Amino acid sequence: MPARTVATAGNGNARRSAPPPGPARQRLTGAALIVLAAAAALAGGYVFTTWLPADGTRYREYRAAGVCHDRAVVPAAEDCLRELAFTVEDTEDRPKQKRATLRGPAPFERVAVAFGDSEPVLAELDPGDRVTGTVWRGVVVRVAEGDTRQETSDAPRDELQMNAAFGTFAGLCAALALAFGTVRLVRPRRLGVLTWRPYGKWLLITAGTACGAVGLITVWTGLPWPLVPSVCGAVVAVTAVFLRRDLRRGD
Repeated sequence: MPARTVATAGNGNARRSAPPPGPARQRLTGAALIVLAAAAALAGGYVFTTWLPADGTRYREYRAAGVCHDRAVVPAAEDCLRELAFTVEDTEDRPKQKRATLRGPAPFERVAVAFGDSEPVLAELDPGDRVTGTVWRGVVVRVAEGDTRQETSDAPRDELQMNAAFGTFAGLCAALALAFGTVRLVRPRRLGVLTWRPYGKWLLITAGTACGAVGLITVWTGLPWPLVPSVCGAVVAVTAVFLRRDLRRGD
């Protein structure tokens, strides 16, 4: 009986929740979160100031490109569209690897072309088939077999909404990390609702879900990319307000 009593007491102590971290550890965590916030802010800034504008400019230049003039020697890169004859050397059509290896004239003697999908051209290609590849700025942007054409993964696309979704998510992460980090530095003993569970966890999940969903929906519907940060920011803000209110009522 004494041994069983001791064992029960030991199990009871093991089940007790661990004490909350002390002020020093909270401040250390806060400092780390602020550093993380700065990194996320830089990432978001890069998306909106560099990546997104560059992709937009490249797509517009691609759509405006004309047909190249005939030349005896084909340059490695041109700002115009040139159609060249290629022979299929090999293809690979797997869920995570969709590509074709093509042989053509110099300077494109052997090129590996990646695709985002099997249809409508890649799935029908066999070694030895003759195809027409459209080259722009040194890469194959389109492959055609007869009247059927398919753009490659290197072809510029008007999908700036997804760029904006990545940038918005980085910005929201920066805002959350800054808020959670600041409260740990300023008042480490009184965090209020600004803890990882459940407040921070659910806000992060909401931000990721909203940015992914809004980004995809705007791409499919062709809505302009500035809607992405506006809608995602509003969704996370509303969620933060209602979740905070519910947590305070629970207390």
